[in-house]
Order: sequence, then structure tokens, then C-alpha cells
Amino acid sequence: MNDFSWLSRTALLIGEAPLKALSRKHVLIVGMGGVGSFAAEFIARSGVGKMTIIDGDVVDTTNRNRQLPALSTNIGEPKVQIMAERLRAINPEIDLTAVQAFIEPEMVAQCLASQHDFIIDAIDSITPKVQFLVQAYALQIPMVSSMGAGAKLDPTRLRVVDISKTYNCPFAQQIRKNLKAYGIYKGITTVFSPENIIKESLMHTDGRNYKKSAYGTISYLPATFGAVSASVAIRSLLGIAFE
Repeated sequence: MNDFSWLSRTALLIGEAPLKALSRKHVLIVGMGGVGSFAAEFIARSGVGKMTIIDGDVVDTTNRNRQLPALSTNIGEPKVQIMAERLRAINPEIDLTAVQAFIEPEMVAQCLASQHDFIIDAIDSITPKVQFLVQAYALQIPMVSSMGAGAKLDPTRLRVVDISKTYNCPFAQQIRKNLKAYGIYKGITTVFSPENIIKESLMHTDGRNYKKSAYGTISYLPATFGAVSASVAIRSLLGIAFE
């Protein structure tokens, strides 16, 4: 039997019946970086009873400025395993599946084969993200997709909009461009920031994991993207309309 006593403050806010409803929901979160790791934490702390988390990366020292699993003591350890241990410590009764794998385009169908009530897309590489969004969109699975959290500083600027309404976000621009090749112009809920980017923070990378470049980041911005993404998921699962 589930022990809901640790969720008493949540029950005060949303009610006992909705809380029990969340305990029967299954949320998939893809990507355990700066956005996805915080989203996963907030989903678990909201009382969602079943989660699947996916990530193939290990902790790098450069992750420590913004990613929840990254510490000076666990460099080189798999992010998804660190997060799995943390989520189970938050809720020992959670039904959790942790998949240590990169989202290669060819494995997207396998990731989406299970029944999910909601998906949080926190993939930060364009090709896997587009393939994931295309297939999730085709299956009409409720979903929120995080756009770029780099090169920006103001967390109060974040918005939740259809992907067709994103702007001032180079990452979202690339995603929109690629989705158009599949005939998708709208219908994907996103979290994005219209704040002007700090262009000087761009750096080029070695191209591994489909990433040829990256922008500088500040500690709180990816976490805020994760929090907003989690809020979209929880409110959607509870049937709460967005204002």
C-alpha cells in the first residue's frame, strides 16, 4: 500500500483524489542533463507513481555548474544511475525504469513502445530530438519539449507556447526547420525563452552525440526550464487548464 504521508503538503494543495491519480500515472523523461534531471526530481516529488528516465551520458566536470546529478565526487558515473538512486530515495515505492542509453534515432520507437501518460523531452541534440518529437507527435502522446536554455540569463522570461510561436531561440529555430521536413508546423508544446541570446557564449564541439556546438549556461536557467516542464506535465495530468 502506498504511503502518502510524505505528500501531505501536496495533498493540501491539490486534494487527496488528484494525488492518488498522480500515483497511477507514468511519465517518461528523456535526458538527465540540466533540464531533465531537475524535471525528474520535481515529477518524483509530485507523487507520480511510475517513471522512466533515459540518458546515456556520464557526469563530466563541466556539468557541475548546472546539472543535478553532477558532483565533484562522481565524475565519470552514469547520470541516469545517479538520478535513479536519488529518485528512489525520494520515493522508495516508485515504479522506476532507468535506461542508460543515448537516444539514437533508430531506438526512438523502442523508447515509445511502453504506455506513457506524459513525456518530457529534455534532449539537447537536434537529430535525436527531432526523431523523438516526430514519432511522439505521430502517436499523439501528451508531451512538453524543452528548447534552448543556453546563452540566456533571465529565468523570468520563460514561456510555455506551441513550437510555432517560439522565437529568439536558435535551438528552437533548428528544431522547427527540421520538423517542417516531416510536415509538422505546430502541435508540440514547448518551454522556451524569448530573451536575446548572448552570442559571444557560443563554442564549437567535437560533434559527438550529434552536437557540433553549444552555448554557455548559468546554474539556474536549465533548472528553471526543468521546473516549468515538470509543471506543464503535472498540470496536464491533473487536467488543469493553462492560463
